[in-house]
Amino acid sequence: MVDPLKERLDKIRKLSGSVHRRANLYTDIAKIDSKDTCNSFGALQKAPAPGKKLQKIGFLMLWIPEPTGATIAVGGPMILAGRYLDKKYNGSTIHDIGHHTKDTLSSIRDFKNSVM
Repeated sequence: MVDPLKERLDKIRKLSGSVHRRANLYTDIAKIDSKDTCNSFGALQKAPAPGKKLQKIGFLMLWIPEPTGATIAVGGPMILAGRYLDKKYNGSTIHDIGHHTKDTLSSIRDFKNSVM
């Protein structure tokens, strides 16, 4: 009969190995020092936030006083579109992914140490 705790520990070890490999991959990617590659990764490090910009413009359109009300009719949908873009295209960068990977790795390590 197989011990369920040992099965769980085996799963955690496999997951831990995967997270270690992923963290090492991100570390190796950060060490690449080619100019073209740096420019490409620069876009990943400074992700645009189109939803936030669209929301700000929509709020400005709502607050601009105009007698015809055209800006109010345009501002509302712009705010809604900005909120949709925020949900669909988040502003996460490769830096954020690295932080989440490190957090996961430390959580797995803490759990493993508490079990053993």
